Amino acid sequence: MILLRVIIAAGLIVSAVIHFQLAPGFQQAAPDGIGGGNLFRIQAAVAVLAALYVLVRGDRPAFAIAAVVALSALAAVVLYRYVQVPAIGPIPSMYEPVWYAQKALTAVAEAIAGLLAVIGFLLLHRRRNVR
Repeated sequence: MILLRVIIAAGLIVSAVIHFQLAPGFQQAAPDGIGGGNLFRIQAAVAVLAALYVLVRGDRPAFAIAAVVALSALAAVVLYRYVQVPAIGPIPSMYEPVWYAQKALTAVAEAIAGLLAVIGFLLLHRRRNVR
């Protein structure tokens, strides 16, 4: 089970690092507002916290949080790749209809981390019910 936790944390960290790297470029669209860059920084920080939590605890809530963080980030990257979502209040439109290496890598890392976190959650659920 520790290997599962390490892989999940690694996927979340990959996502966090890439989001931190891309944040400055996405902030340019709204330099004084919330901006995509600040949203990227928030996502990255949450991913780091979720990675640490799943590494330290490895319980059902940790797997659930890791799954929510990873899968919500994956949903956002896919949504903004294929759908031109307009600005919503202070949140800018982040439509970007292309795939590039960093974007693809973060999507793959988030998908793997999210799927494995769901599996970890279900395995612990099964163990609890077997006892």
